[in-house]
Amino acid sequence: QVQLVESGGGLVQAGGSLRLSCVASGGTFSTYAMGWFRRAPGKEREFVATIISNSGSTFYADSVKGRFRISRDYAKNTVYLQMDSLRPEDTAVYYCAARFSLSVRLTLESQYNTWGQGTQVTVSS
Repeated sequence: QVQLVESGGGLVQAGGSLRLSCVASGGTFSTYAMGWFRRAPGKEREFVATIISNSGSTFYADSVKGRFRISRDYAKNTVYLQMDSLRPEDTAVYYCAARFSLSVRLTLESQYNTWGQGTQVTVSS
């Protein structure tokens, strides 16, 4: 069973950038679809981005499209979320998620079975 550990969160001003990292261990990283989700205060956890294992194809929520970029480094068993042009509404706990899948695009929380502990991102106005 893969385990996930996120890092890279913090406090940033609006318009700034952060890069989140998620290191996977205990599984075959190349066989997992990876995703990022977030939970803002008082809201449900929502999909942010996902990257398909075999093709490297990516998909984003409309709210982050053009500002965020998901990528993965197979040599480091790591998935990244580069966040640019951050807005106060991006403030949330960000979670990394994984699911064994080679070619399916996974955008629902229920489709993932492994989660990290989360990392806080706070964007000040």
